[in-house]
Amino acid sequence: MRVLLLGADGFIGRRVTDRLLMDQELQVTVLGRRDSADIRFDLTTGSPGALARFLDAVAPQVVINCAGATYGSSRTLIRSNTLAVATVCEAIRRSREPARLVHVGSAAEYGPVPGGVPVSEQAEPRPVGPYGVSKLAGTELVLASGLDAAVLRVFDVVGPGSPTASLFGRLAEGLRRALERDESQVRMPDLSGYRDFVDVRDVARAIQAAAVSAATGVINVGSGHAVRARDAAQLLVRASGFEGAIVEENRPVLLPAQVGGVGGDHLPGHGHHSGPYLPGHRVEERRPEGRPAPGEPVPWRQADVRTARDRLGWRTQVPLEESLGDVWLETACRV
Repeated sequence: MRVLLLGADGFIGRRVTDRLLMDQELQVTVLGRRDSADIRFDLTTGSPGALARFLDAVAPQVVINCAGATYGSSRTLIRSNTLAVATVCEAIRRSREPARLVHVGSAAEYGPVPGGVPVSEQAEPRPVGPYGVSKLAGTELVLASGLDAAVLRVFDVVGPGSPTASLFGRLAEGLRRALERDESQVRMPDLSGYRDFVDVRDVARAIQAAAVSAATGVINVGSGHAVRARDAAQLLVRASGFEGAIVEENRPVLLPAQVGGVGGDHLPGHGHHSGPYLPGHRVEERRPEGRPAPGEPVPWRQADVRTARDRLGWRTQVPLEESLGDVWLETACRV
């Protein structure tokens, strides 16, 4: 099977590349802006007609779109997450043999959801902020394209390669600096929200499974469990050996379910961690327990993952503790 991969240099895209290249049944071509790509092309500025000519040359049976942006101005997010998707869809339609499209969406498309309830693919999306809006617009373009297409709505990705701008990338860097400088505390935003964390390697497996399946429409990719961000953070603290305090500031942590262009946060099948305390560590809070920080738009996020299980045969494999342990190992080894 010939596969054209977009966004191979991103957090998710790098893992998808590794996964696809291990499959001897797949012939992988990478399209992107960097010199390392097989085909140099900028999805935010290139025309659908030019991309269609590349598609005709490669003749892929599947196009996997991991490209996109998680951070940046509203203009950057719209160009990367909406305009680029429109270009991809139109190019596939214009090509001689339209390929199947697997597009990486985001749980941020759902916006606020009822606490304590897994969100299914049938939920009405109500995104807050430019990121979620731009991702939802991209998803709607794919669904309305008439193509053979699946959108994987990925929840909060974590694991080795997490960018420093992400929650656990930032915490890992803070812990490394505190240990190097013998500091007694690391400052973080509010960590009271619940998220559905999933390891980036599990996400890559889901994308590969979707590429070779016949599944269409929106499919949630998450662990199916909500974990308080504070409890997940303490797993990373424990892996680091840091014995000081994590001081939460009275401002919300923004946890977009992040996509391949930059990075992300997510957990797999560990269930609910019941309390924030771990021996040898403490968390100092600056407001009452369980009360969301002012302006925190999404205090709860948990995926209903039955569709991924039933239509892709996919389940998470990497426990959250292992995922965060790998984040710390990578950070500690960084020179």
